[in-house]
Formats: sequence, structure tokens, C-alpha cells
Amino acid sequence: MHLQWFSQHSFIFNLIVAYIPLVATVTTTILSMVLARATLRYAESSDKSLALAREEFERQWSPELHIKLEKVSSRQAKIVVTNLAKISVLLQMVQLRRLAMGVPSLRTILNEPLVGGTTWTHELEKNLFSCTGDDYQGQIAASMTFYASGRLFRTDWFRFQIQVSHGEILRLEPVNIAARRVRMLDGTGEETEELAKDVVRASAANA
Repeated sequence: MHLQWFSQHSFIFNLIVAYIPLVATVTTTILSMVLARATLRYAESSDKSLALAREEFERQWSPELHIKLEKVSSRQAKIVVTNLAKISVLLQMVQLRRLAMGVPSLRTILNEPLVGGTTWTHELEKNLFSCTGDDYQGQIAASMTFYASGRLFRTDWFRFQIQVSHGEILRLEPVNIAARRVRMLDGTGEETEELAKDVVRASAANA
């Protein structure tokens, strides 16, 4: 009888011992899946954090200018350029044009440094009337070309509603249309999407 009891319990013990590796394997597999899922979530969170950090860096150090035309008197206006980024730029040329005209009416060559976070102003004098004439009502646009980090950029056209009558400025207000980010120009003055291209190298290649 004792031998029979021992045989039955021995069988059960051997069965339990045989199932231990299986249970350990299943447990290890479940833990591995949990850890793998946690690792994927951490990797996704790290990628999002890196993308946000990169976006913040590009927003702070990419060149970004804001242009505004202000009425000083009935016969005088000025252009106000604000450097919204941290990087310093070198202003090269300001352009004015009517929206109906494909070619700018005015190009003024500059060589003015503009530190990040600062503002530069310039009296337009009679240059504004070279664009509008003595009588005009409609929209005009202003754009700035500048150097930043050895590359040549140009802002989008900032629009303004203006009314000029008999050589006097009656109204000059900005049009609230979001401008696109600055675009880089190559050595020929054409726009390019490759912001890492060296303008000096492009000019030498075209020479």
C-alpha cells in the first residue's frame, strides 16, 4: 500500500517537475512581450521628444524676419524689419511692388546687419511713391533679401493695403495673411528648397 501511494505521488511530483520549464517559458515570454512593449513606448516617446526639440531648435535658429510698413506722415512712410530668430542676419535688398505687377517697382540695395531679436527701420522717402504713384488704392507688397550663415535668403511678400491721393498717404495698413517661411536663393537668384546649399559654392560653379 505504501508502495502504491509512493508511486502515485511520485508520478504527480514528476508531472509537476516536467511542467515547471513550460511555466517558466510561458512566464518569460509574457515578461519579454511586456518589456518589448514598454521599450517601444519609450522609443516612441523619445522620438517625439527629439522631434519637438529639433523643431524648437530650428524655430529659434532658422532665419525669420517680419516686415511692416508704417505711415509717418501724409507724405512719408518707413519700413520696419524685425528679426524674430536668434541668429543674426545681413540685410541686402528690400523690394516693393504692386500685387498686380510681376516685377518689383523698387529695389533698394542695403548692407545692414540685424542682430537676432532686434529691429531695423528705414525711411522710404519718395521710394514708396515710385511704387504707388500719386494716386493709387489697393495692395502693395514688401520683401527682404538677406544673408544668414553664409546663405542667401528671401522672405515672402508681406502685403499692405494703401490709399494714396494727390501724393498723400491716406491709409497704410497691413493685410493679415500669414506669410511663408523664408526661402533660400541660389547664386542666380532662383529659389531653392535645399537650405544646406552653400551660396558661395553655387556662385563659383555658375561663374
